[in-house]
Amino acid sequence: MSLPHAILTALLEKPSSGLELTRRFDKSIGYFWSATHQQIYRELGKLEGDGFIRTLPAEQPARGQKKSYEVLPAGRAELARWSSASQDPKPHRDTLLLRLRAAAVVGIEGIEGDLRRHLELHRRQLAEYEAIERRDFPPGRDGQGDRLRHLVLRAGIDLETFWTGWLEHALTEFAELPSGEDRAG
Repeated sequence: MSLPHAILTALLEKPSSGLELTRRFDKSIGYFWSATHQQIYRELGKLEGDGFIRTLPAEQPARGQKKSYEVLPAGRAELARWSSASQDPKPHRDTLLLRLRAAAVVGIEGIEGDLRRHLELHRRQLAEYEAIERRDFPPGRDGQGDRLRHLVLRAGIDLETFWTGWLEHALTEFAELPSGEDRAG
């Protein structure tokens, strides 16, 4: 149940409208916690109903004006409670790994090309994270918030580094498979 907490975090960083939140999820939070436009709006309604956020008063009332939200003290307290609570890691679920396991029994047709595609996607994501690191975390930015945000980014960099290395290894393994072997024996 982390989407409400992701939204509370984003709103504490900067009061925003639903559309602005959606854009921020697309550009930053979405790197580690994704949500659709509809999910965000639905959750905003629940958070407001629970008394965790409120709609900011409009500077000039206008029909069709977007609502902006801010976190109330109860929302801050909920986020503090949640962030300090213990939580066990979740088991990793990855369709590509399951597909490789299935290929071991039904044949490898199509898998190698998809491994190459995944490698390219992970390389692009790694390059993007590294560009963000260079842009947003130059030497000397060592405030508590900066260091924690950088840790989150480093997790993304390390995961993408892992995936690119693993996919390169997997493609080397594919190159060494005996030709014509499409089924496990």
